[in-house]
Amino acid sequence: MKRRQFIQLSVLATGVVPDLASSPNKSIPEGSAGVLLTRHGSGEVLYNGIRLPSPWPPQLKEAPREPVTPQYLLSPPEVIPIDVGRQLFVDDFLIAETTLKRTHHRAEYFPGNPVLKPDQPWELTGKQPPCAMVFSDGVWYDPADRLFKMWYLGGYVRSTCYATSKDGLHWEKPPLDVKPGTNIVQPEGRDSSTVWLDLEENDPARRFKMFRSCSGGSTVKGSFGLATHFSRDGIHWSEPPLLTGSCGDRSTVFYNPFRKVWVYSLRHGWGQPRRRRYWETPDLVNGPKWSAISEPPMWIGSDQLDPARADMKITPELYNLDCVAYESIILGLFTIWRGQPENREKPNEVCVGYSRDGWSWWRPERRAFCPVSETPGEWNYSNVQSAGGGCLIVGDKLWFYVSGRGGTGKTRADGQLCVTSLATLRRDGFVSMDAGDTEGLLTTRPVRFGGKHLFVNLDAPSGELRVEALDERGRVIAPFTRANSIPASGGQTRLAISWKGAADLSPLAGKTVRFRFQLRNGRLYAFWVSPDRSGASHGFVAAGGPGFSGPKDV
Repeated sequence: MKRRQFIQLSVLATGVVPDLASSPNKSIPEGSAGVLLTRHGSGEVLYNGIRLPSPWPPQLKEAPREPVTPQYLLSPPEVIPIDVGRQLFVDDFLIAETTLKRTHHRAEYFPGNPVLKPDQPWELTGKQPPCAMVFSDGVWYDPADRLFKMWYLGGYVRSTCYATSKDGLHWEKPPLDVKPGTNIVQPEGRDSSTVWLDLEENDPARRFKMFRSCSGGSTVKGSFGLATHFSRDGIHWSEPPLLTGSCGDRSTVFYNPFRKVWVYSLRHGWGQPRRRRYWETPDLVNGPKWSAISEPPMWIGSDQLDPARADMKITPELYNLDCVAYESIILGLFTIWRGQPENREKPNEVCVGYSRDGWSWWRPERRAFCPVSETPGEWNYSNVQSAGGGCLIVGDKLWFYVSGRGGTGKTRADGQLCVTSLATLRRDGFVSMDAGDTEGLLTTRPVRFGGKHLFVNLDAPSGELRVEALDERGRVIAPFTRANSIPASGGQTRLAISWKGAADLSPLAGKTVRFRFQLRNGRLYAFWVSPDRSGASHGFVAAGGPGFSGPKDV
């Protein structure tokens, strides 16, 4: 059987495109069919050339249990615009062919964890476990006063509290006037919550948004929903809140800046299996008013590739999905539920997924990105979950704040302590394309850009990278040749690429080209073409970080 026939049959059978970057000279065949969430569309065209289907969003009745390949991987745009953000190799969207090996990387926990513990009377709630943890909530860097800011669950399902930090590691709980003498900023009962620092908001009184999951917070009497509050300072919140339609308790919200819409990641009702419904709107006041008649469509759940724990053999479920725009993609933090033991809290773990259209997900790595520990007494012995805002950019690192719940392993409640901790990753470091002593190649699909300066995120202290530009027919464009490419090496997350005889890439701006990366003894994480010599990517910076004044890297 020919290789093309084999891949096409594999896609038809499983809906999963093989990881072609793990073996030589492979590319996704154009026009391949597959099991799809969306049909090839005729709707809105996105910043990256992807065309959404019409109607939008897709009206699913059930979340598929089979792994699903996004349509944009099966049939990518003929030419991919790359002016927005760093271009990550988390999938084969940008890759025409390669001999490099793809490696998936996990976050590393900060040795000083936890960074926030319950130590105030209102966080120590009698029969309930002591609690000072992000349950989504939010951790952001606020450029207005150059502070890290955290909203968290203070006291188990009791109130929302507020903490600040100058370095993101040492946190203070300031006494405030909402509930005098405490750091409580929203005293109403709650389940999970999302706090969003909206740096695109024109109304200063709505700079911060809170979406509080609570009983009675819905337009449907007696059910769960989201209560939406606004704030100028993140401390004093509007009352009464705006109410959404009915949803399950562990529901969250994120902003999709690529399309200027708020997206509600809604737990489907109650019970099991846990999965998510989808609702989007640009209007937080009038938009989230769904009902039983206009119910949000089904979105996503776990699938057959999510592994069960060997000690429980229970089919995993999707407990929560927090999302954020990072550079040129939507990053998804998937909290995967793997069962409920008798002697500890849920061993939930955070896994990662990637989306280029805000709906479809590519999840090639099913190991936990932020795992639980199997050692009783450790802070992450149980129930590791993500923070709203996803991650921050701090220097050359991404910082992920997560919650964890300790315990003794004797009973579910014994010794449980709910805390907030930190995990870190190299900037853009989710996936690398790697080469050893033998030089490897990666050729992009046709791309188009308006910038002038090529940058890469490279880790090659004992190796080198050369780059050449190709025209639409695959011919090398002088002077952007291998011979003229000045070898790049080292371990920088923002490294300029240059050629002898060329001041910059301006002769290629607006034209259709391919880049061919030639790598030896190194890892390539991302590339981008910037209009600035500084290397600003003009992509989105998730929850921000020191040095960023707005939602983009400018």
